[in-house]
Amino acid sequence: MALTNYRIIHEVPGRLRLRIPALGEPGYEAAALEDWIDAAAPTQEVRANRSARTLIIHYQGGTEARRALLRRLEHFSGEPIPGYSEDGVREAEIAPMITTLFTLAALPFLTPPMRVVLTFANVGSTLAKGADTLIHEGIKVEVLDALAVGLAAANGKLFTANLTDLLLDLGSFLERRTQRQSDRLLRRLLRPDPAMAWVERDGELIQVSGDEVGLGETVVVGVGETIPVDGHVIDGLALVNQAGVTGEDVPVRKEAPARVIAGSVLVEGRLRLEATRVGEDTTTARVSRFIQASLAEQAATQRLADELADKRVYLTLGTGAAVYALTRDLARLQSVFLVDYSCALKLGTPVAFKSGMSRAAEHGVLMKGGEAIETLAAIDTLVFDKTGTLTHSDLLVTDVVVLPGRCACTETELLAMVASVEEHASHPIAQAVVEAARERDLEHISHGEVDYLVAHGLQAEVDGGRIVVGSRHYLEAHMAIDFQPHQAQIDALHAEGKTLLFVGNAEGAVGLIALRDTLREEAPAALARLRALGIQQLVMITGDRREKGEALAAELGLDAVYAEMAPEDKASVIEGLQQAGHKVGFVGDGVNDGPALAVADVGIAMPRGADIARATADVVLMDDRLQAVADAREIAHKTMRLIQHNFTAAVGINTAVLGGAVMGWLSPVASALLHNGSTIGILVNALKGVSLEAESQG
Repeated sequence: MALTNYRIIHEVPGRLRLRIPALGEPGYEAAALEDWIDAAAPTQEVRANRSARTLIIHYQGGTEARRALLRRLEHFSGEPIPGYSEDGVREAEIAPMITTLFTLAALPFLTPPMRVVLTFANVGSTLAKGADTLIHEGIKVEVLDALAVGLAAANGKLFTANLTDLLLDLGSFLERRTQRQSDRLLRRLLRPDPAMAWVERDGELIQVSGDEVGLGETVVVGVGETIPVDGHVIDGLALVNQAGVTGEDVPVRKEAPARVIAGSVLVEGRLRLEATRVGEDTTTARVSRFIQASLAEQAATQRLADELADKRVYLTLGTGAAVYALTRDLARLQSVFLVDYSCALKLGTPVAFKSGMSRAAEHGVLMKGGEAIETLAAIDTLVFDKTGTLTHSDLLVTDVVVLPGRCACTETELLAMVASVEEHASHPIAQAVVEAARERDLEHISHGEVDYLVAHGLQAEVDGGRIVVGSRHYLEAHMAIDFQPHQAQIDALHAEGKTLLFVGNAEGAVGLIALRDTLREEAPAALARLRALGIQQLVMITGDRREKGEALAAELGLDAVYAEMAPEDKASVIEGLQQAGHKVGFVGDGVNDGPALAVADVGIAMPRGADIARATADVVLMDDRLQAVADAREIAHKTMRLIQHNFTAAVGINTAVLGGAVMGWLSPVASALLHNGSTIGILVNALKGVSLEAESQG
């Protein structure tokens, strides 16, 4: 839906104020418009005023950022992001406070009967809400509020009743606003789809909706435009801001054949992309679904806080009854009823969880709700699948060995010959060999037709003779080429944790090509940091030979390694550790990691993981960094500490206020003021969230 009927009524650098006559009409709701503009990368803050039909946008950047925002406004979708406030909510929250202020100002000028009528008319909504809650939900905090306000009004303390009602409304308004602010911290992750896209079709460049881009189509992205699909660069050079998706604040350089992510914004340059994921398969669409599912999750800590909060209502009610029985003092009773544990306990915990999720997202980590944060903070054992987690998925050629007696070639000639044949295969070992030859600028060697036996090896005619390349089993069992005389060299390479490719010809064994996973440079530091964060046991699972797995485990200082494991056995390893009394997290990325991710107490999927791994995991890494696992653990740990601190503060402060009310030291107004003030303070502290050590040191 196009929104072109607007005008700019005031503008300064970084701020726009627009008049939008259609604002508030069907299809142009204020909340939906806020969500739409707020999701754009340059936006810092946006406010829509339905009554004045204006939109104020604070943004970062210059002319191109301004142009991008106005272009986005023109393509307004009209669909609000699910889970966010509906239009008119804020006006409805403010209206009762304005009415109460009017009532307080009018009381001195009215006759006593009119004061009573106006007061009960003003506090009637609070009394009705309390009665409705009592009938349908039982004794909750709304019942206590209604009793406190109603007792003051019935006792003739009309000013106290109205002022208390105002404080209650103000406290509720600020609490809800704080909750909304915690949701806004996650808003950037819920990018509305679709963005607009320029697509090359039939030799022409046409603009279409992002969800109309087809797989494999060529998309052109210019300065200030949002990348509408996942893809890779065909040509061009640009700086791309990925902050809204990965949390990276610094724009990154993109050129062929780099991968780009939907939802990123092109800051400088121009790119032509081939779409590899479109529509609901794009990164941003998947992130949106992930976060929406996350917000629906409720952690055990949150459920416990809710239960304790409800029980505290009975404590307050019982204390008030005892105080009145002993003192017959209605003012003390009102003061006691205005002490409410439940707001801070019920609201502080989810706000802290959302803040933790947001902070994690800034560091390239998506957490599936409070349950994931809570469990990640509690684990004592972390299990890693080797390939793609502790190592990069790519193999690297480390040794080319020419065996004596069967070939007069050099190492370089052997590598060139094998690479020329292996370029016809697509498996990782073949790709690594071909890449090694390419890096050394080795020339292609002509050969005859290649015979390929799946999962075993291949053979071809080269320089008048037949060369055979593959596994040892294939060459020895099928081709009768004996490598036993070279067992010492083979054992030495295996002991170093290397994978071997065997080469032979009609005369016998010719050579060995050794390959190894490329260990992540950050792995030792990330594992050391995880230990410092309380992980007691670091374990690796691998399908590699035991010697290879143990060599890597020794290099990294791991506590245990399970080698030569079939994919279906990974989950049983996790279950065994759990039966031994450990809380276990699992880090993986493959299709065969799905069961292990599901059975672990918390599953963590690497960013390049298979779809099933990402769907099964409780935590998904958006950045290809092993340190992101440590970031996630630290954020989870600090979030739980913050929740415990806020819980203690809520109970302590409200107990002190309750004590003051019982002793008669606090008036009803003072009791309401102190209670609401402490609740807001706790919510602000929860909203502020946690920071990582690296940030605090920097």
